[in-house]
Amino acid sequence: MEIKWEDGFEISVRVKEDGAVVSANPEGLRSLAGILMSLAEAAPGAHVHLDEHNSLEDGSAGLVLCRE
Repeated sequence: MEIKWEDGFEISVRVKEDGAVVSANPEGLRSLAGILMSLAEAAPGAHVHLDEHNSLEDGSAGLVLCRE
């Protein structure tokens, strides 16, 4: 599965008392939408790991997006 990142994307994930919050600028939201569309077309079990070391802003919690 190919992931395409929009230039200038910014995405962060924070875990708060009442749940997780995913925040992104417009480029980040379009990038996430592209990942979700790719996962929708992928085989069951496909997944993407996102964290502060490969795509999320510093201090972000890790996020795994999975295709059931």
